[in-house]
Formats: sequence, structure tokens, C-alpha cells
Amino acid sequence: MTMRKKRRAVVDDSACVACGCCVKVCPMSAIQIWRGIRAAVNAEQCVGCGKCAKECPASVIEIQEARA
Repeated sequence: MTMRKKRRAVVDDSACVACGCCVKVCPMSAIQIWRGIRAAVNAEQCVGCGKCAKECPASVIEIQEARA
């Protein structure tokens, strides 16, 4: 039996402009705008669906395999 690796959204903090588009589309409410300057992903809530990455107008969110 092979275990599926968990996937998580990762935000490029240096390029995020905190527009909030990702927050609106996240079905797990795993993303918040931190101090009005960038998006922050709650890794415990994120299921790696990729909706935020598709929605991000700046393309600064990518889905990565979570480190074990």
C-alpha cells in the first residue's frame, strides 16, 4: 500500500500583495491575510486542492508536497 503524499499551498512572501483572492476561493478557510501584507497558509487546514494557486493573479502560490 502506497501512501499519498500530502500537498500544501506555499506562498512566495516576497511577491504576495495581499489582494485576498486566495482567501475567497479556499474551501477549507486555510488562508488569511497576515497583517495586511501577505497571505498566510494554515498547513493544518490546507488540503492542497490548488484553487488558491489558480486564482492568484500574481501567480505567487504553488502547491508543493509537504515535508514529512
